[in-house]
Amino acid sequence: MTATAADLQRYFQESRESLLRSLDGLSEYDVRRPMTPSGTNLLGLVKHLIGIEFGYLGESVGRPAPVVLPWIEDDSVWQNGDMWAKADESREYLVELYRTAWRHSDESIATLGLDAPASVSWWPEERRQTTFGHVLIRTVAETAQHAGHADVIREMIDGRGGRGQDELGDESWWRAYLARVQAAADEHK
Repeated sequence: MTATAADLQRYFQESRESLLRSLDGLSEYDVRRPMTPSGTNLLGLVKHLIGIEFGYLGESVGRPAPVVLPWIEDDSVWQNGDMWAKADESREYLVELYRTAWRHSDESIATLGLDAPASVSWWPEERRQTTFGHVLIRTVAETAQHAGHADVIREMIDGRGGRGQDELGDESWWRAYLARVQAAADEHK
């Protein structure tokens, strides 16, 4: 594995773990409930990234997923079936699938060069052929983006911000900070 691939894998793992930390201590309801008008929810973000990893870092490089994903099998992925957890899809089931995807993806990272060919079957024909490095960077970026979404969603649920919130200040510090931000915004009413 090159130094660049190792760096990408390290940042990738940090984002994966951040996403899962957003579930810590929340009820089944809270990890599933839609928190935005488009239905974004914590467990749905996890479920979505399972397919992203198996697709880009597995299927696209000739390494099919070692498990069948029901939302891929029944094509509901194309109607956002990967963006929410069905009642019978437990948190434990989806988290374990996500960890299975990690292991599968990490094997690809460890064994394939960044210049290895990749073919993304769901992309338009003229863009379908690419490299493993391209799909790895895309997957690292998407995972980081969704980990950020998860931080915001978690904060909307119970006020717990992302990693580092407690390092900046206690509850009193955050109230004063929020008041300063609001006062600056109020100048533009």
